[in-house]
Amino acid sequence: MGGLDRWVIHLDMDAFYASCEQLTRPTLAERPVLVGGAGPRGVVAGASYQARAHGIRSAMPMSQARRLLPPNGVILPPRFKLYELLSTQVFDLVAQYAPVLERISLDEAFAEPPSLVGATSAEVHEFGSLVRERIRAEVGLVASIGAASGKQVAKVASDQAKPDGLLVVDQGTERDFLAPLPTRVLWGIGPVAEGKLRAIGVRTLGQLTALSDADAVSTLGSVVGRDLRRLATGVDDRPVSDRAELKQVSAETTFDRDLIDLASLRREVRDLAVHAHKRLVNAGRVARTVVVKLRDTAFSTVTRSETMATPTDEFDQLASMAERLLIDPAEFGGVRLAGVAFSGLSVPHQDPLFTLSVPVSEALETSVSKAPAPVVFSGWRPGDDVVHEEHGSGWVQGAGHGRVTVRFETRTSGPGVARTFTQEDPALRRGDPADCLS
Repeated sequence: MGGLDRWVIHLDMDAFYASCEQLTRPTLAERPVLVGGAGPRGVVAGASYQARAHGIRSAMPMSQARRLLPPNGVILPPRFKLYELLSTQVFDLVAQYAPVLERISLDEAFAEPPSLVGATSAEVHEFGSLVRERIRAEVGLVASIGAASGKQVAKVASDQAKPDGLLVVDQGTERDFLAPLPTRVLWGIGPVAEGKLRAIGVRTLGQLTALSDADAVSTLGSVVGRDLRRLATGVDDRPVSDRAELKQVSAETTFDRDLIDLASLRREVRDLAVHAHKRLVNAGRVARTVVVKLRDTAFSTVTRSETMATPTDEFDQLASMAERLLIDPAEFGGVRLAGVAFSGLSVPHQDPLFTLSVPVSEALETSVSKAPAPVVFSGWRPGDDVVHEEHGSGWVQGAGHGRVTVRFETRTSGPGVARTFTQEDPALRRGDPADCLS
C-alpha cells in the first residue's frame, strides 16, 4: 500500500509514567510529579507537565531535578507493572481499529488502520479525535496523535501535537511540513549527527534535503546518510509491522577509512553506544549484555560480549563496558566496521538505575522540612502500594519515627483521605500496583 491511499498513525501517550501515577493517585492530579530514583545516582524516568514547567526533563539527574521541584512536587519510585497494565489497556483499545500495531515502547505505537485507506484529511482527523476520546474516557489517560503518509512524518507530527493534541499532515505537504524543523526531530539524528550537520551549516531538515547525496554520505556515513536525507523530504514507504518481542537494540557503521588506532575506535564506539542507548530507552527496556562487533580490512569479523549481574539502562555503565570489549586496531589489523548491541532485554521492574532503596527520611512530601532527623526504619517506603483491612487500597505518603501515613485512593475514587498508623499495624499489608486500577 502506498501513495495517496496510505495513512499512518503515530500514537504517543503524554508524560506516560507520571500520568499513570496521577491517574491512579488522584491527589496528585494537578501537582508536579517525578518518577525515578531518589538515591545519589537516581535519574528522572518521567515528569508530569506540571513538573516540566519548572525545567525538569526525563533523564535529568534526580539531584538536579529535586532542586527545581516546587514545594508541592512529589517524587515516586516507578511501578512498571502498573505502566504495563495501562499500556495494554490503551493498545487493546487501539487494536479494535488497527489490527496491526507496531509498538515502539510502553507508550507509543504506529498503526495503519484499514478504515483510513483513501480517506480525506478531515476523515483522518475525525478518526484520531475518536481514538483519543475513547482512550481518555475508558482508560483515563491522554494521547497525542500524528497522522501522515509515512511513519517518520507521523512521528514528527505527534511530537509537534504535544501535549494533548492531534495533527494531520495533508498528503503532498510532507516536505514543506518538515523543512523548517530542526534536524534533531528526525529519528536517527542524535547529538553526534546533529553536531556533524551543524559543522557544515545544516540546522533544518530543509537544509538537509538541499545536500547532495555525496555530501550527506560524507557527513553522516554511507550507511545512513542517503536514508536520512530521503526521510527529511517526507518520503517514507516503510511498512507498519507487528514487532516481535524485542531481543536486542543495536547500532553499527562502516567507516570511510579503516580505523588504525584505539583512541579513534573508542570515540566511534561511544557514538554507536549513544544510538543504541537511545533505542533502549525508547523501548522502555534495560539490558544485561553488551556486545561489540568488529570487522577488519580482510572482512574477518570478531564479536565479543560481557554480561552483568543485573540489567541497567545507565549509559555510562553500558558505554564503558563496550569500550572495555574493544581490541586495539594495532593488533586487529585495522577496523572497517564496528557495531554495539545491548541484549538480554527486560522491563525494568527492579532496575538498579532507579536506586529504589531510598531512605525513609526522604519523605514523599517535599514541603516537609529537609532538616535531617533520626528515623526508625519501618520497611515502608514513600510511594509503596498498601492495602488496609478496613480502608482498602492506598499508597504510602510518608514513613518514619515508627509511623506510616497512607493516602487511600484509586483510579476511580477521587482524592482520598490520609490516615496514619503505627508501622506494625497488623491491618496493613503490602499491596500490588494493580490494586489501584480497581
